[in-house]
Amino acid sequence: MLERVRNRLTTTKPTDRLGLFVDGPNVFRDEFDVDLDDLRTAVTDLGSVGILRLYLDEHATPGLIQAAEARGFEVVITSGDVDVKLAVDATACIAEGQLTHLAIASRDTDFKPVLEYAGLNGIETIAIAPGAHGRSDALQNAADRALTLGD
Repeated sequence: MLERVRNRLTTTKPTDRLGLFVDGPNVFRDEFDVDLDDLRTAVTDLGSVGILRLYLDEHATPGLIQAAEARGFEVVITSGDVDVKLAVDATACIAEGQLTHLAIASRDTDFKPVLEYAGLNGIETIAIAPGAHGRSDALQNAADRALTLGD
């Protein structure tokens, strides 16, 4: 279930290109009850999704990887810092004009500059928190919209 924290969701146009970038290690933690389908629904309700990526580190379980792929996520596994890889990829998509909407699922304030950069480039931004106690005020305030999973 999603809680709309700010701003009603606007209607998207057929030409809109949405991208969801999920910070796996920060979203899939024991203290959060995040469902992959809820994440997917959070953006598919907005319109056509062009990029659906889950970023994980080398410690990710095979079960999570398989479940994500079965739900249409592109799984990106990195031996380095997941935050850096996600931020670089999202920024590249913005710079290349691949997106009209950017959603980042995380509780990490490291992604605030990415949301700000997207906003400066005319891209509507959505911050998705993994739960009420997993919200980042900085991310929520930097985004045009804020959603919370699990409430």
